Amino acid sequence: MPAKCAAAVKGLVLASVRLPGGSALRDVHVVDGVISRISPAGESRVPGSRVLELGGRYVIPGLWDEHVHMTQWALAANRIDLSGAASAREAADVVGSYLAGRAANGDGDGGGDGDGDLTLVGVGFRDAVWGDVPGLELLDGVTRGLPTALISHDLHCVWLNSAAATRYDVAVDASGLIREAPAFALTRELGKLPDAVVDAWVRESAQAAAARGVVGIVDFEMTWNSDVWLRRITGGFDSFRTDAGVYPQDLDRAIAEGMRTGLVLDGGGLLTVGPLKMLIDGSLNTRTAYCVDPYPHGGRGLLTISEDQLLELLVRARESGFVPAVHAIGDGANEVALNAFAAAGIGGRIEHAQFVRNRDFARFGKLGLTASVQPVHALDDRDAADANWAGRTDRAFPLRSLLDAGATLVLGSDAPVAPLDPWVAMSAASTRARQDGRGPWHPEQALTRQEALRASTRGRGSVRVGDPADLAVLDGDPLTVSDAVFAAMPVAATLVAGRFTHGVFA
Repeated sequence: MPAKCAAAVKGLVLASVRLPGGSALRDVHVVDGVISRISPAGESRVPGSRVLELGGRYVIPGLWDEHVHMTQWALAANRIDLSGAASAREAADVVGSYLAGRAANGDGDGGGDGDGDLTLVGVGFRDAVWGDVPGLELLDGVTRGLPTALISHDLHCVWLNSAAATRYDVAVDASGLIREAPAFALTRELGKLPDAVVDAWVRESAQAAAARGVVGIVDFEMTWNSDVWLRRITGGFDSFRTDAGVYPQDLDRAIAEGMRTGLVLDGGGLLTVGPLKMLIDGSLNTRTAYCVDPYPHGGRGLLTISEDQLLELLVRARESGFVPAVHAIGDGANEVALNAFAAAGIGGRIEHAQFVRNRDFARFGKLGLTASVQPVHALDDRDAADANWAGRTDRAFPLRSLLDAGATLVLGSDAPVAPLDPWVAMSAASTRARQDGRGPWHPEQALTRQEALRASTRGRGSVRVGDPADLAVLDGDPLTVSDAVFAAMPVAATLVAGRFTHGVFA
């Protein structure tokens, strides 16, 4: 373990700072990586401490992103961006233009993930609101025989050309699309690049996250993730803390190795075992989220495991010390998850909870569940929700209803589905709108900024004595700045256990 990963600054004073909503200047004292005291500015500073004058900036607890696919987020930054494509034709044209540009630059026909011999990979398309449809022939027509795979923004669908289908031995129909488990398997395969390449991209993405005040993530990458993060930390990674999720296919191994949620795996306290993640339905944009009522095109989506199978997994989680995290998007899937939690007699998390029947909200509070929600999705998917859940979107992305029902809310991004930036998430949660001229979407489901901050700081909400000195130093008061400034909040510094991970003060 590199010394810089484990060592915290001893005797640090963050001097002349303000707490959100307040005007009084204070000093925040840090000893051995923990907040030891908060005092009036200039009062009783311990001799020999490093005193850092912060000029009236604001200090909040550091921010967590509670749902990330970190490797996929890092890979996405190095793939073709299809998020702006308004149709299948436009997405294909983006790919064609990329290849034409490479050819003009003398790079041949290759591309994708930094190696001309590998498959060309694009990310971020949203076909749920397209007027046309993806097609094998359409993608073949622009890729000139180069294996090409385009991953949807929600990771639940991949659009292939014929060459990629042949290379990866995947059966596709005329649409070129594969969904759910086959899409996940191929996405993992496409990410099998040299560790040094992926880890370097992860470091870059993590440094960008630290610059936004991030001190920790819950990583739900679909792999045996603890070894990946131990490798990165041993190699010098120290940008933030990571709770590494476990999937059911690895539960026996995790139990055999003595793992349980909350177990610290490294000497510096950067890596902890996260929840046991279970997927029981699909996604809205792929129209595989499991719903009570049928979609306009027919079908109710996909329930990937039965309620009995989910109950069995929840019981195993309870017996082995894992906090279960159940992916449930459709209202039918949320009902199944709530039933299984009640039968198992265990608390835990429901990831997404995007669409919930009114009669089910109170069950979140009664069962002591955490709703792990991604507020940006409400803005990204408002058109898809209006089209597929018409007349029922008052209970879609229902942050206020969940909180008022007694659920514990935690905010995340599901990066790469949305950016790994808690300020963007908190802005979406508190405004239900972007700065794009469109009015708020169901503003009755908004949170206050204080509620959004609490949900992004593991319930801390404010700086407290005895907490780890995982902190963000801001150039403005997050409770009073304009909505535009809040969404792009200037972060002057970020600290993990009193150690600077971002900022000119390091």
